[in-house]
Amino acid sequence: MRLLKKTGGIPLVGELGLRGIQHKSLENAILKPYGIILVTGPTGSGKTTTLYSILSRLNKPNVNILTLEDPVEYQLSGINQVQINPQAGLTFATGLRAFLRQDPNIILVGEIRDKETTQLAIQAALTGHLVFSTLHTNDAATAIPRLLDLGAEPFLVASVLNASVAQRIARRICDHCKEVYTPTPEVQENIRHVLGDFLPKKYKDGAPIQLTKGKGCTECGNSGYLGRIAIFEVIEITNSINKMIVQHKTAKEIEEQAKQEGLIIMKQDGYLKALDGIVTIEEVLRVAEV
Repeated sequence: MRLLKKTGGIPLVGELGLRGIQHKSLENAILKPYGIILVTGPTGSGKTTTLYSILSRLNKPNVNILTLEDPVEYQLSGINQVQINPQAGLTFATGLRAFLRQDPNIILVGEIRDKETTQLAIQAALTGHLVFSTLHTNDAATAIPRLLDLGAEPFLVASVLNASVAQRIARRICDHCKEVYTPTPEVQENIRHVLGDFLPKKYKDGAPIQLTKGKGCTECGNSGYLGRIAIFEVIEITNSINKMIVQHKTAKEIEEQAKQEGLIIMKQDGYLKALDGIVTIEEVLRVAEV
């Protein structure tokens, strides 16, 4: 059973958990007039909420936004939402083909899962549309070889892909009962090793790392957690990564290049949020340990 919170509205892009360079990279990608933006992650990792949040941000009276979903999870005013119905012949591919005749500015395709949908999504981006979609991959870099597996030509992927985003959802620490503690030396060493250059300045001189956890109270049902936040990995497709896509480089090589250009991987983003007292280190390891 899938339970969706229909009240409380869609969170703003800034409320999802995107910060700093990640937020800037995604903003750059969604403000381009055309191209493809992919959001990846397993089922239940908040991909749909992120996409709806971005669409709400781009939703203006003069922008024609069409979505093709399976199923439509939230109703968004001012956006034309269509639910696929394979029995009636309305699949992602047939719906996308019909959409292109309606001259939309922005198209959301619920999921790219076959060769035909892949090629139509690329075709839509090449003809001046901004296309959002999801893929089931574990990290942002793997989305690129996955598109090639689905029959996309490398030079076309290189010319239309704006960004690849991977995400997971972690439970937030309850603000009502959070307390600071000093973790074991092994955990501190692990944090220093994983974060590397991203380690906050105050810990660089060897100062002990402080983490936060929830004690448990009536507000959070004695769990120590209240609410959820996403941890992200955002690869902005630069010229150097475009060249690597055309050369059929592996996901690992693409990720290494992105790291040189400032990529914060998902685990690092989680650790930074743990240092800021937003999530526990255990939550980060639970959802982002790959």
